[in-house]
Parts: sequence; C-alpha cells; structure tokens
Amino acid sequence: MNQKKKIKKPWPTKDAMDQVYKMKLWGTNNSEFYSGSGSHQPEIIQPYIDTVTSFLTSFKTPITVLDLGCGDFNIGQKFVKLTQKYIAVDIVSELIAYNKEHFKADNLEFECLDIATDHLPNADCIILRQVLQHLSNKEVQNVVQKLINYKYIILTEHLPFGDFTPNKDIISGQGIRIKKQSGIDLLAAPLNLKIKEKKQILSYILEDNKGVITTTLYKMY
Repeated sequence: MNQKKKIKKPWPTKDAMDQVYKMKLWGTNNSEFYSGSGSHQPEIIQPYIDTVTSFLTSFKTPITVLDLGCGDFNIGQKFVKLTQKYIAVDIVSELIAYNKEHFKADNLEFECLDIATDHLPNADCIILRQVLQHLSNKEVQNVVQKLINYKYIILTEHLPFGDFTPNKDIISGQGIRIKKQSGIDLLAAPLNLKIKEKKQILSYILEDNKGVITTTLYKMY
C-alpha cells in the first residue's frame, strides 16, 4: 500500500511567536512578557517616543491609531492619551490577555489578530515597529495590501548599514533579515507599496556594526 509522503509545512507564525515569549527568547527583564531590549533600552526608545509624540500632537483633533505588533506595550502605552482611539494588536493571545489586565484606558482596545491574514480595524494611522522584519515576504505582502486603507504609516525597521539588497525572504519567527544583509523596503520589489510621500523621521545607529534602526513616515494616497 502506497503512503503519501507528508510534506512538512512552514511553522505557523503564531506558534513561532508564542514560543518566543514562552521560552523568553528575547530575554525576560523579570517580566511575564518581554519584547526585548529594543523595546526597553532608553537610548533607543526615548527618541522614538519623542518623535511619534511630536507627530501625534501635530493634529488639531486627535487621530485614531492602530498599533500592529504591540508586544509588551512598553512603548505603545506612551501614546494612548494622545489619540482619539488606540487599538493595539498582537498575534500572541496570552500576551493580549496580559496587556488587557495591565493597561486600561477608555480609548484603548487590545485585539488578538494575525495581521497578515485577519481583517484589520479602521484607523487614521498605523504603527509598525520592528514587526515586518520578522515576517516572510508572503506575509509582508499580505500586510502591504492592507496599508493603502490608512492615511499614515509609521514604520520602524532594523536595517544593515549602507547599501543592501532589500526584502530577501525569511521564515517568519524570532530572526530578521539582517543576517542576510537585507531589510524591509516597502517601496522595493516584491512589495512595491504605492505612497504619496515618504519621510525618514528617526535613525538610531547600533553599536558594533549591528545596523541601524530607522523610522519612516509614509503618507498614503
């Protein structure tokens, strides 16, 4: 009797990210959930908080924000009071449950969603901070197709120094493209996002030639 050979499927992103938190692959900091030093080091996060705060407070009427990949919410919590409504999303259900218990505000919502496959809530502005760098090209493309529905995108990515080949594919999970001397460029193939305007609003150079963390503001059509 012939048996069909089982084809090993890629590990689902949800399982990969669940493992990151359960096994403390980004560290612990004595917290139940910890999104890594890049979400906690003052020299990295304070300039980012200041820059995004400046953007959010530039509007006469507070705008609505959708935070995709909110993680442990150490950074996102700083922006809630500056918005009309703040919706924080992550793929890890236990993390979202934890955040709901620990962060409360009348204009704050947490949702457990897979940003690549699920429908995303409406908002004026999307925040994507070092999230796409962990996703495969297929998943990033799925996210990119949804970005056209928003007015502003604030994207932060860990990139190599100098010139690099953008958007080399990876398997979704803990790692990023920096090991392949690559990084996310939304405007390059195969992503090809169409935008109205692009402005780099922040850049932080990491020590020991580990690259640069760049934040870019995109205005959409």
